[in-house]
Amino acid sequence: MSTIIMITQLILGLAILVFVHELGHFLAARLFHIRVPKFYLFFNPTFSLVRMKRINGKWVVKFFAKNLPDTEIEVDESGKPIKDENGKIKHKLIDTASLPDDDWRKYPENTEYGIGWLPLGGYCQIAGMIDETQSMSNLASEPQPWEYRSKPAWQRLIVILAGVFVNMIVSVFLFALVLYHYDKKYLPLDAVTNGIYAFEAARDMGFQTGDKIISIDGKKYERFQDAVSPKLFFGSIVTVERNGQLVDIVITDEAYNIMKTNANKFILPINFPAKIDSITENGKADIAGLKSGDIIIALDTNIVENTVIATDSNLKQERKMPTPDFTFGTLIEYRSNYANKLTTITFIRQNDTLTTNILLDSTALVDILIFNKYYETKSYTIGQSFKYGWSDAFGNIWLNIKGLGKIFSGEESAKSLSGPIGIAQIYGTSWIWERFWYITALLSAILAFMNILPIPGLDGGHALFTIVEMLTGKKVSDNVLQYAQTIGMIILLLLMIFVIGNDIFKLFG
Repeated sequence: MSTIIMITQLILGLAILVFVHELGHFLAARLFHIRVPKFYLFFNPTFSLVRMKRINGKWVVKFFAKNLPDTEIEVDESGKPIKDENGKIKHKLIDTASLPDDDWRKYPENTEYGIGWLPLGGYCQIAGMIDETQSMSNLASEPQPWEYRSKPAWQRLIVILAGVFVNMIVSVFLFALVLYHYDKKYLPLDAVTNGIYAFEAARDMGFQTGDKIISIDGKKYERFQDAVSPKLFFGSIVTVERNGQLVDIVITDEAYNIMKTNANKFILPINFPAKIDSITENGKADIAGLKSGDIIIALDTNIVENTVIATDSNLKQERKMPTPDFTFGTLIEYRSNYANKLTTITFIRQNDTLTTNILLDSTALVDILIFNKYYETKSYTIGQSFKYGWSDAFGNIWLNIKGLGKIFSGEESAKSLSGPIGIAQIYGTSWIWERFWYITALLSAILAFMNILPIPGLDGGHALFTIVEMLTGKKVSDNVLQYAQTIGMIILLLLMIFVIGNDIFKLFG
């Protein structure tokens, strides 16, 4: 069941992203009166699951219909195939006037909509354009006014970039939806009055518990999460207030390696007392005598001169805690040392310091919920949700640019790339709408970024040729476009094989 949920989320997410991307191309093409013969969600080699078309004012729907060719072999008067200068048989567009009335190809001015059976993408076939749906054989006739190739370069550029544009709009909208409808609130950076809790990885880079983040590369942020975003790990200067003085901490661009293993234990706003909010009735903590309102000040420790000395009986050594005061951050960082152990917990109740013994579980927080709403949060307004949705969308594109740069420079292995299997695993085996929309928003931004890359066969490749035409005043020949399209499709096919193989290797390796 969990696998079905994972696959269903993947297919739904891809369906949304592919649909809106191709819809961008479709709307832009129709805006400039360019015909769109076919609009398909998912690919349909050989046959389609569903296809429909408006014919003579009525919608006609077909299921599991076999694909029919748009071209036919060109023959001479004797009926023999005509060959080009390279000896290849020439093709021409089918004469639609000679087709029977019930043949959909007789009505090329109407768009055929459909759903394919291969959920790896989709397409919007634009009349008069060399792409993955048609080749030079479809362009043998003279350019027609309703074709892409007959339109001015600036209109063609808009048609090409419309898919990327819509993907970015959808990404911003979905990020805003998650913030406003699900997250609802955010933690202001200036509300973290006790400063950050610095885990070991952060301490090694120069941070100290109690530091108050002022700015990143000279820029101040309103939300705490922006001040500790993944962008921090790709090289930056963090200005903090420490004991009333400003201190600059330089983070190198190699720090991204820390993010892969310590992203959740680097810097957190948890430098406050470990006060118990609630415990499970008749649970181990309840039986041990702990109560709501108790403040934990030590785990299996001796308190000496206001400095916590932790003695781990298994490690047989004394370890000095990083701060004099035991905080929620201290508990989170060191609790794993006491998992599945009988542990002495020292706590304060009103004005008394008490101890109790408890067998902690694998999380070392059995039946205990710490009061972690120590700082006052603010609610997102609609305007703020779109503002931060915009910054989150483009921030993720920036991270993808940096990550791709690491791969090309050899600093990061290409094995980090993920295909459909890896994406499905990101969605997870349980259906949580907040996570689904967040991941879909993230993928929409990534899809926009990948499509704008100047690779033949992608939107960025088509846009590059169009921009060259606008700068030089000369159209790139159809032969060059055809070869570029073929090379691009080979590159994309090899990339797809690589990422799927990489997914399988990580799944079973």
